[in-house]
Amino acid sequence: MPFFLVRKSCGTLMLRHLFQYKVCKRKLQSCNVSYSVLRHQWMRRLPVGASSFRRMSSKPDKDIVDLSKFPVDRIRNFCIIAHIDHGKSTLADRLLEMTGAIPKTEANQQVLDKLQVERERGITVKAQTASLFYSCGGQQYLLNLIDTPGHVDFSYEVSRSLSACQGVLLIVDANQGIQAQTVANFYLAFEAQLTIIPIINKIDLKNADPQRVEAQIEKIFDIPRDECIRISAKLGTNVDAVLQAVVNRILPPVASPHDPFKALVFDSNFDHYRGVVASIAMFGGQVKKGDKIVSAHLGKTYEVNELGLLRPEEHPTQKLFAGQVGYIIAGMKDVKEAQIGDTLFLREHPVDPLPGFKPVKPMVFAGMYPMDQSEYPGLRSAIERLTLNDSSVTVQKDSSLALGAGWRLGFLGLLHMEVFNQRLEQEYNASVIVTTPTVPYKAVLSSAKLIKEHGSEEITIVNPTQFPDRSIASEYLEPMVLGTIFAPDIYTGKILALCLNRRAVQKNMVYIDDQRVMMKYLFPLNEIILDFYDLLKSLSSGYASFDYENAGYQAADLIKMDILLNGQPVEELTTVVHRDRAYTTGKAMCERLKDSIPRQMFEIAIQAAIGSKVIARETIKAYRKNVLAKCYGGDITRKMKLLKKQAEGKKKMRRIGNVDVPKDAFISVLKRKGK
Repeated sequence: MPFFLVRKSCGTLMLRHLFQYKVCKRKLQSCNVSYSVLRHQWMRRLPVGASSFRRMSSKPDKDIVDLSKFPVDRIRNFCIIAHIDHGKSTLADRLLEMTGAIPKTEANQQVLDKLQVERERGITVKAQTASLFYSCGGQQYLLNLIDTPGHVDFSYEVSRSLSACQGVLLIVDANQGIQAQTVANFYLAFEAQLTIIPIINKIDLKNADPQRVEAQIEKIFDIPRDECIRISAKLGTNVDAVLQAVVNRILPPVASPHDPFKALVFDSNFDHYRGVVASIAMFGGQVKKGDKIVSAHLGKTYEVNELGLLRPEEHPTQKLFAGQVGYIIAGMKDVKEAQIGDTLFLREHPVDPLPGFKPVKPMVFAGMYPMDQSEYPGLRSAIERLTLNDSSVTVQKDSSLALGAGWRLGFLGLLHMEVFNQRLEQEYNASVIVTTPTVPYKAVLSSAKLIKEHGSEEITIVNPTQFPDRSIASEYLEPMVLGTIFAPDIYTGKILALCLNRRAVQKNMVYIDDQRVMMKYLFPLNEIILDFYDLLKSLSSGYASFDYENAGYQAADLIKMDILLNGQPVEELTTVVHRDRAYTTGKAMCERLKDSIPRQMFEIAIQAAIGSKVIARETIKAYRKNVLAKCYGGDITRKMKLLKKQAEGKKKMRRIGNVDVPKDAFISVLKRKGK
């Protein structure tokens, strides 16, 4: 029968039954027949064509993948690590296309970068997982790929991702060569004893020099140059060789499906409707929907509601087996129930918990407060949910006389803090005030009474307003970091001058080839967290790269500097500085604050003070009405009377007026100009 006749027949029958349904509903209004029973009876009387039309119009169900056909020896778990902007996400896009996980279109750019902040900044800030099916040598393999961030501030994401892998793809730009984060990520993988496959990317560039990069890899990492794979992830050149190397070089996971179920939670996020979605790596056994599982951290029991693979979208399956990486939803409604590094096991078969992850050490602290105290409960919920997704952030309650109740948050760097703040605004519509970022200092107490009161000889100060006086502390300690700089040798002089200006001590300097040099410096952390990286990039025309690691504490001559607005200290702008830099830092902060605060109807005095001594001052002049405009000629005493009256009004206004400090001033005032 022609299609238009079928459509016409179905349409007529549908209209007829719809009319019967309305008539029947009117007749049964006085009866006790429920709406659901009435609808069920009406649906049963629908024509076959109508039900077929309904099935055709709905979305097709996802194909259920049978994961039991992938034994452990045909599973490969690997992640992609590299310096920032060396092509990790682009290579991940090509691997997804070649294995059929996503269709081949020109719109495939940073497919795994799902966050809005990642799209806007063009960087990866969150590790993402994708499962690939790949056929090699007549066998089908399950490849679990994790795309990781490249910036030093998100190195904790990399270290957690490595725990779920047996190998890594180390990407190096054929033009830029080895850079700072390349070395840092290599040693993370090396310490985890993972198989490392070096990939030289961007060989299609005009200035690409893969031979020079191979020599660098051989010299620094001691990896033979014949193990390097040259590719162009953008054009897809030789990418198939990468998949073959993953299958042939990376070892399968050490796990058995016959052991009791044991899984490591290496990542998680919060869904408003389904609760916590946990990313797990299976270290033994199998799990299916409906199983009762237990959290080793809390001891609570949950029922598995859904589980499956990420391809890269969620793809539900019936079971997960040993060696595989997937996601699980078990009705965890509280964000505190899903701990990164937790071990999951079946209720009937308890197991010893896995080691988990080392606790992260924050490098930068900042206060975070709601714009209005009525928004405190909503902001608290948003911070709890976001810290579930970003476990490297530490949270501690805090309060301020000016801003009210809030939190003191610890971050791994300034970019990490800015991204966290941006995610709060974009994902949870939360508007916050962020105070000046600071680093954790230590003070050595001077008396036995104070040591007994605090319980230790050293105390840690994360809030500058709590910095102890010299009468209490015998010595102050500041955090130090070991910084690594890679740069072309023509910029060496400028970089040496910049490092010397930041109180750095040179530890090593090595030429990795005839054009690039590697320098190691011991920096005070306070000197590099704000704008050192920006200045380094400017001095080297963007060619230098920088990475740092914790190097303990060192004694320093530190003092607390307050910022006063019309004689009133602003807690949020209090900072700790080295005594030699007190005047220059205070002068610069006053000048920037003068540019940030808008003019008022009264004069504003901006002062930097150490104790009771003012070391720098700037003045914001008041808006002034010309009260003499109507005085043309006449006695001078009349003009003096009007001017005196205006001055008294300004004086009163200055005494009772509030100074409006813009939100962005809390970060901008500490940024230095020049060297």
